[in-house]
Amino acid sequence: MKYSTVRLRRLSRELRTLRATTGLTTEAAAEQLGWSRSKLNRFETGKIAPAPGDVAAICHLYCVEAATTEAMVQLTREVARRGWWTAYSDVFTGSYVEFEAAARTICHWAPLVVPGLLQSENYAREIIRAGHPDRPDVELTRRVDARMQRKTTLLGTHAPMLHFLISEGVFHYPVGSADIMAHQLGDILDATDKPNITIQILPLKVGVHCGTEGAFSVLSFDDDPDLGYAECPAGEVYVEDGEQIQRLMLTFKRLTDACLSPKESAAFIAALRSDHDLP
Repeated sequence: MKYSTVRLRRLSRELRTLRATTGLTTEAAAEQLGWSRSKLNRFETGKIAPAPGDVAAICHLYCVEAATTEAMVQLTREVARRGWWTAYSDVFTGSYVEFEAAARTICHWAPLVVPGLLQSENYAREIIRAGHPDRPDVELTRRVDARMQRKTTLLGTHAPMLHFLISEGVFHYPVGSADIMAHQLGDILDATDKPNITIQILPLKVGVHCGTEGAFSVLSFDDDPDLGYAECPAGEVYVEDGEQIQRLMLTFKRLTDACLSPKESAAFIAALRSDHDLP
């Protein structure tokens, strides 16, 4: 079974916190529960999901109040709840899309391509085809559909606050026809009018900058610690260490300071769109 990574992360953190308040070590707590140390450790690190009865037993050992115990057991049940993305488990092989769906704020630096949440369908198709040149058309179409579903969901009624920093160079890569780029720029321009979206362009004239090592995102949540994320051909990297996340946010701030303002960026995109329009 594929569990909710967001809820499992929260549950494991709560279990660690509850044990810490008792002063019990993992070994001592596991012994009193009649479990192996590794079993409790897997629950506390989110390696596996406990059953509701396991969580109730833990709460009983830690003398947790009834209301808190009930909330913990309910959270355990929700770990198995499926999200819309599970229908595309063949496309979304990692956990990022679920973290993204639960985020309150997402900050994203895009040095190479238009961010996925801003991509038009035809632009996305060209990008996905370039990344998977040997895949059949039916698979490419499914990947495009998944990306468009992700975009619709994340930009819907309960959309998070989104702050995109995009390198000017992104718009100088020919992606498909001039018509595709014109529509893509139009979509980005439309997005600048949304109250929850901030888009800023980093001009090429800035030269060498602190974002040259690649794209990254920092996600903030209502009840969970911030999470950093980066993707490369070798796989996905998740950053949970507080100091590392602070460094990512410092990099994001420095890039923000070097970017055009949101108003200047919108004017820049409008001018580019005019240049890409078909006669």
